[in-house]
Amino acid sequence: MAGKAKKPYKGKKTTISKLTQLKLAKALAFQQQGSLEEAKIIYEDVLKEHPDHFDCYHLLGLIFLQRGDYYEAAKLISKAVDIYPKNPAFFYHLGVALQELGELDGAMTAYDLATAMKPDFTEAWYNWGNALQKREKFAEAVDCYDKALAGNADFAEAHHNRAMALRKLVKYEDALAGYDQAIALKPDYGEAWFGRGNVLAELHRRLEAISSYDHALSLRPDYAEAYLGRATVLQELKKFDEALISYNQVIALKPDHADAYMGRSAVLRELKRFDEALADCDRALVCYCQDLSATTNIDEFCICLLRGNVQHELQQYESALASYDQAIALKPDYAEAYANRGNTLHELQRYDDALLSCDQAIAINPLLEVAYNNRGNIRKSIGQTEAAIADFDQAVALNPDYAEAYSNRGTVFHHLGQCDMALDDYNRAIALNPELAGAQWNKSLVSLLAGQFTEGWKLHEWRWQWENFPSPKRNFPQPLWLGDEPLTGKTILLHSEQGLGDTLQFCRYIPLVAHLGGKIILEVEKILAPLLKDLEGIGEIIYKESTLPDFDCHCPLLSLPLAFKTELHTIPSFPAYLHASPDKLLHWQNKLGEKTKPWVGLVWSGKKIHKNDRNRSIALAELIPYLPDGCQYVSLQKDIRTTDEETLKKHDHILRFDRELYDFSDTAALCTLMDVIVSVDTSVAHLGGALGKPTWILLPFAPDWRWLLDRKDSPWYPSVTLYRQPKIGDWASVFTQIRHDLEAKKFCF
Repeated sequence: MAGKAKKPYKGKKTTISKLTQLKLAKALAFQQQGSLEEAKIIYEDVLKEHPDHFDCYHLLGLIFLQRGDYYEAAKLISKAVDIYPKNPAFFYHLGVALQELGELDGAMTAYDLATAMKPDFTEAWYNWGNALQKREKFAEAVDCYDKALAGNADFAEAHHNRAMALRKLVKYEDALAGYDQAIALKPDYGEAWFGRGNVLAELHRRLEAISSYDHALSLRPDYAEAYLGRATVLQELKKFDEALISYNQVIALKPDHADAYMGRSAVLRELKRFDEALADCDRALVCYCQDLSATTNIDEFCICLLRGNVQHELQQYESALASYDQAIALKPDYAEAYANRGNTLHELQRYDDALLSCDQAIAINPLLEVAYNNRGNIRKSIGQTEAAIADFDQAVALNPDYAEAYSNRGTVFHHLGQCDMALDDYNRAIALNPELAGAQWNKSLVSLLAGQFTEGWKLHEWRWQWENFPSPKRNFPQPLWLGDEPLTGKTILLHSEQGLGDTLQFCRYIPLVAHLGGKIILEVEKILAPLLKDLEGIGEIIYKESTLPDFDCHCPLLSLPLAFKTELHTIPSFPAYLHASPDKLLHWQNKLGEKTKPWVGLVWSGKKIHKNDRNRSIALAELIPYLPDGCQYVSLQKDIRTTDEETLKKHDHILRFDRELYDFSDTAALCTLMDVIVSVDTSVAHLGGALGKPTWILLPFAPDWRWLLDRKDSPWYPSVTLYRQPKIGDWASVFTQIRHDLEAKKFCF
């Protein structure tokens, strides 16, 4: 902030009687001692005798100026000017009063007249510079400060305010020199230390900036803006915990500081404390709207944009969309808002709208690489692979260091079965940003798909760092066990992650862990517990979200292959390691009745929210024409989509029991009774393999890593046969082969 107007200046004296001179001398003494009321009474008494006494009007005006009654001060000093317009002090003090009233044009006119009469009028030049700075006429302000300093080179405040204007003109080195000069003249000048910190921050000399802010705070411990500057620089340095402390100090000093809430929200987002970040966005908006006159570096648009970003992180996609729409309404030409909006529409599977939003971002700013990246992701999701690659190509052409775009392009190559090109892109992304968890995770999937298990399992641990990973990391105080420590006499918690199929596949390791001598607690989804409770080696089974008993160490199920250093030839593969309950088998045998022809279990779709659902799931209506007569078809689906409901109504020869499958012990019994299970890549496919049932799995062209490449069998499940698309989207070839094999009865009946 520019400093307040300086007021002391002695103007011309008027010829008056000795008695009046004595009165005025007495009044002036009172005024200098701070006895303003006594001085005021004398001035008013003199004016009754001498109504044209301009000095008296001026001095009386100064009393009102000292009291902060700027309107009355301006009125009285204006009378002095009207009577005697040749005293520069009158114009100067009139300018001061008008400036305090916010009448900057009038104030600058008054300073102009004062300096015209007295070219070396330092205070007038200084205040004129302040007024110009408020008008954002920074070059003219610098000129005024130069003239003030020509009259008084030791004027610390003029050096300070001149530096402020130079910073606005992006003349950072000159501004820094100005702040240094102000500090040399006045070492305890807290505002100058603060301003110096701001310029050093602009020059990216961040550690020096923090030192300057700290010096300002040592002089003024309640200096909220210095804490704010310090927090901002710490945030840029990615020292988020320290930045959070400084933002907290700002808010403790100024609980209605919109900028601080906004900054703290951004830091909390980086710390993945999204609920708190969203609450701070809302507080920032309230503070901003309640005090629009406050000095702030943000506006409603910035808050809405950040709020949308945080809501997106919280997967509150509809709310995020509303925030982006609000931001765009406030600033329709901001390309990044459209790009972010497109990302959210993508998550809502509103693909056409998502593409349009990214197109709008690119139309506004054709050089915005994130818009191409986001559009590439959308196109990848809807199978427009060539267009997606073109978008990622454009993103990295605009920004060759765009690690995320390389990683995303790698996923397209992965989808196209071009694993070498995918690995090249993942490696480029990792070279640019070794901490890019998505690239490390994606590389692990390609490595595992290629059977490179040694590297794959190690990289697989990056899943916990990837922000899009579907299972939250469990931050237990107990250590993670990865096979390096003995388990004898210890209790280990094994906990499920990702999908139900993952648990069914990797629970095979539980007996191996038990053989190491520890007690096993298994934590799984409630729907799986009845099936898994009798698995060899389990000491106790508990449901997800239940209170955990004491344990010494833990391991996620999908980290067990790393713990056991699993290679292709050492996969713990068993003909069957899960078994249906005899009671459930009897129940479902009675349900199905006498078998007169082969029983074929069908699963054609998984959960719609699965990231790869578009590629792995099919519509029942597409499969039915390929199902030969001579088999009894049984739906093993628990969740049936609306479109498939209509198909099932038209084909009532397909038995369905979805309302009676209460948990996986029911599904396991029903699967056990089947002669063959025909399934897309879902949890039931894993269940069939774990039960040792002949299971035919329909795979998309780019399969999940666990099914490897170019083989019809699975080293994980001896009873599984894999049917792969020969090209992307070609289910017809798969269905044709399924029909042929069903007709040939290539299963035990």
